Parts: sequence; C-alpha cells; structure tokens
Amino acid sequence: MKRGGANRVSERTTPLLPGSTIGILGGGQLGRMMAIAGSNMGYRFIALDPTEDAPCGQVADQIVAAYNDREAARELARRSDVITYEFENVDAGVAAMLMDESYVPQGSELLYTTQHRLREKRAIEASGVRVAPYREIRSADELREAVAAFGTPSVLKTATGGYDGKGQWVIKSESEIDEAYETLAKAGTELVLEQFIKFDKELSVIAARSTTGEIKTFPAAENIHVENILHLSIVPARIPEDIQREAEQLAARIAEGLGVAGLIAVELFWSEQDGLYVNELAPRPHNSGHYTMEACRTSQFEQHVRAICGLPLGDTSLLTPVVMVNVLGQHVEPLLERMAKPDEAAARHGVAPKVHLYGKKDAVHKRKMGHVNVLAENTDKALQYIEETSIWKV
Repeated sequence: MKRGGANRVSERTTPLLPGSTIGILGGGQLGRMMAIAGSNMGYRFIALDPTEDAPCGQVADQIVAAYNDREAARELARRSDVITYEFENVDAGVAAMLMDESYVPQGSELLYTTQHRLREKRAIEASGVRVAPYREIRSADELREAVAAFGTPSVLKTATGGYDGKGQWVIKSESEIDEAYETLAKAGTELVLEQFIKFDKELSVIAARSTTGEIKTFPAAENIHVENILHLSIVPARIPEDIQREAEQLAARIAEGLGVAGLIAVELFWSEQDGLYVNELAPRPHNSGHYTMEACRTSQFEQHVRAICGLPLGDTSLLTPVVMVNVLGQHVEPLLERMAKPDEAAARHGVAPKVHLYGKKDAVHKRKMGHVNVLAENTDKALQYIEETSIWKV
C-alpha cells in the first residue's frame, strides 16, 4: 500500500480560509461537532458515511456510501478543498488514494500507524516516550511465555480494531490463557500482550499541530471508565502540577515526532510510583476532549479545523473547571425528562450543565448518544451534581 506521511503536509503553503469546503471521512458525532464549530467560522462541510442521516449529515452535506467506495471517495475529493477524518478506522488505502487527488494534510501514514497497536507503540517509543512493556503474540505458547514474564493480570489485545473495551481480554490467571488466545485470534490479526500497569489515574491530553508546525496542547483530563467505556473526564485533573506539565509535554513530543496535522489524543496511565506511560493514541478529536467545547477559549473541534486549514492555533486556556459525563443509550430518557423541568440540583450546586446530543436514531444500550459538560466553581461540585442526579444510575 502506498503511504503518505508528515512530509506531504508541506504541499500547501497558504492557509485555507473560511468559504472553503472541508470533506470528512466519517459522519459520526465527531464530524458533527467539527462541522458545527467550523460552520461558525464560515467553512462548508461534506461527509462520507454509509449511514443515511448520519449525525454529521444532519448539519452538513453527506455522501451516503461505504468508506472503501473509491468512486464515492473521489466525489468527496471533487467537492472538497481539504479532507480530514473523524475516526481512525477509515480505510487507509482510500486515504492514500485521496492524497493523489486531493489535499489530505493528515496523510495516510498516521492512519497506517495508529490503526495497528504494534506499529503505534513502536512509533511512540521512537518519539522518546515510554509505553507499558509489551510483546507481540503469535501463538498460545508465546502468550504463555509472555504472561509468565509479565505476571497476571496482563492485557491481551488485537493489534487492529477494538474500542470501548472490545478486542481485548484481561488475563487474570494462567487458566485463561488458551481461551483468551483462541477467542482473540479469531479476529485474524496480530495480537499484543501488555503488562498491566497499576495506575493511580488515567489521563489524556489533546495536542494540536498545524500544517505550519505550530503545536498547542489542551489541559490534561482525568478520565474514569465504567465497563471500559469513558464515563467522566475531570478537568483540571486531580494530579500534581508537574505531572500535568509533563503529560502535556509528552503529547506535544508525540505530535511533533509523528508529524501530526490536526489533533492527536494521547491516552496515558499515571502511577505515583512509576510515573507516566502512554497507553494509546487517536489521531482525531476525542471523547475526552469534549469538555473543551464550553470550558476552554478554543474547542478541540475549532482547533482541528484551524490546524488542518493552516490557520494560527487558538488559545487553549481553561476558562472554568468542568466535568464531562457521557450520555449512553440508557441515559437518554432520564436526561430528557430532567431537561423538561427546572434543574433544582444544578441551582443548588451552582453548576451549569451543557447538554450535547448527537442525533443518533436509536438509543442503544451502552452506545454513546451524547455528553453533558457540567461547568462549576470546582470539580467537586460538578461531581456532586452528577452523583445526585438519577440519570447515570440507570
């Protein structure tokens, strides 16, 4: 497969100004919020997505076609001045083809790297940043040897695919080794075993790198997952200031090392005893960056548009403490019920809940349907409000 890379970013030397059309590979909620932010700046948007009336298609033009439909991708290229993607499982071959026919500042190399956990880990290490110890696994015997070396628990993952806890198995005892291997090997891709890091906090930092090379980072978020799905992002993160600075510096180093154009989300583990480890990357706007929509001077979505269009990056300063809480399918009905009445709990705690729903047709259990940014004087008040409501106890 022909792959592009960071060196292709320099193909355009002048900024793309408002009035230009931005094409998005993918029409989900990230594309939707990107289009809303960019439309406010004066850009036009068109998305390619196989789902009719996709979330992004409700606020922008949409081509309804499969992601690997090359003729549809060519139509997207014809109608766009620049092309970006809103999730990393877009066909990298299509992205590479588009580089020959359109302007794709993110290139296909970053997709190629981040779509595969082994390639991603090696790229992170090449940037001089630490990841959790890992091994490539090609047989049950290799898995047995690696588990013996790393101990239990250890985490077996597919090298490609998988999100929100899918495509992985936490091996808690040697008796699980054969079943774990046989189950994940069915995916037909390489496997990787990671040593389990006994972390104190899960963190993430959104870094932006413009086509001009300018880099800015957003404040680190402290993330709490429930059943492997992000539940809360707490900002400011409840970590020492020097760890906050270090996390942001690591994210900037990765953005520079990988030649990012646009955003990259850097997910980290922090152990008070062992320090920071990078867990995973996502070369796009990220769920844990949704707090920026009201809580920062510039949202992650506006920043992504600025970065791929070559505009100066916006100020990432935090305006207010905030807790972002995800709205899953089972939370939609109680949330709508609360929205129809005066929110006495919000008034009592002095918080301002900002609701974002994505326009998905069916409220499926455990599917991300929206999020709420709870703005507050401090994160304790926001967390108390979230705990008091009945929405997230469903």
